[in-house]
Amino acid sequence: MGYYVYVIRSEKHNTNYVGSSNDIEKRLREHNAGKCRYTSGRLPWALVYQESFGTRSEAMRREKFLKTGQGRKFLKEKIVL
Repeated sequence: MGYYVYVIRSEKHNTNYVGSSNDIEKRLREHNAGKCRYTSGRLPWALVYQESFGTRSEAMRREKFLKTGQGRKFLKEKIVL
């Protein structure tokens, strides 16, 4: 089983959310169903970026990086934010 870091974008509010999961499709459904407190007010969400990792700790480390200034800069260059 792999672990993933993902970036989703609110299609309505044009904001991004960075998270990690071992099942991106399920997690995206949860975000769009309003089951996640932080993202429930900005529906709907679309997956715009993902990376895969072998361990949960690697994915969490990458998620933490992507939430920093350098990480946001990386994402801005990698995808159109």
